[in-house]
Amino acid sequence: MTVGLFIPCYIDQFYPNAAIATLKLLQKLGVKVSYPLQQTCCGQPMANSGFEHLTTGCNELFIDNFAAFDYIVSPSGSCVLHIKDHLHSDGQPEKAIGVRKKVYELTEFLTDILKVEKLTARFPHKVGVHQSCHGQRGLMMSQMTELVAAPFSKPMQLLNMVKDLELVELSRPDECCGFGGTFCVAEEAVSVKMGKDRVADHINHGAQYITAADMSCLMHMEGILRRQNSEVKVLHIAEILNAEEI
Repeated sequence: MTVGLFIPCYIDQFYPNAAIATLKLLQKLGVKVSYPLQQTCCGQPMANSGFEHLTTGCNELFIDNFAAFDYIVSPSGSCVLHIKDHLHSDGQPEKAIGVRKKVYELTEFLTDILKVEKLTARFPHKVGVHQSCHGQRGLMMSQMTELVAAPFSKPMQLLNMVKDLELVELSRPDECCGFGGTFCVAEEAVSVKMGKDRVADHINHGAQYITAADMSCLMHMEGILRRQNSEVKVLHIAEILNAEEI
């Protein structure tokens, strides 16, 4: 099995440790990983802003970079959902469909494909889990609380394998943080208020860290935490799952 590692542009530029942790974690689990050096933005920001017709170059480059791999894995639910739902090509339609079928967010790859049952990580802290909207409602990585159905969460399933980690229970476990990509720019006041509410839920339940499968949501909440001079930190789930046992 050979996996193509897809690293979103904001992680590459602002949170490289999340990318490094993803690579190391996959390698620990025996996966052969390759990182295409020519990869760029997947085109999601343009598509979300109403300019999907301008993403042709992004689509073609993504296909060229990743079509040959057995699987494509990324530490970003929102970017993976964009590829799954929107990647297309007039010149390479079959390859585009093939890519859409084999791209996975990290935690769903670990649970659904590798079927991981044990991790060697240790993280002795209280952790709150943010269930990002794209991952939860688009990729079905966790159950939506408004449904009368059995609860599940692929991120939490993995975090429960981490030694000495204590998951905190939230009052509103699947509430949006307000980031929403370009929404936080177009509707700044609403976005900030939603973010403050989301952060407060974690703080009120004693979380020392907030984690998620989407670094973009964590980035939004991190900005609020810093402005509040809070000691609570954000950390991508890959960094916790890859944490060395001491």
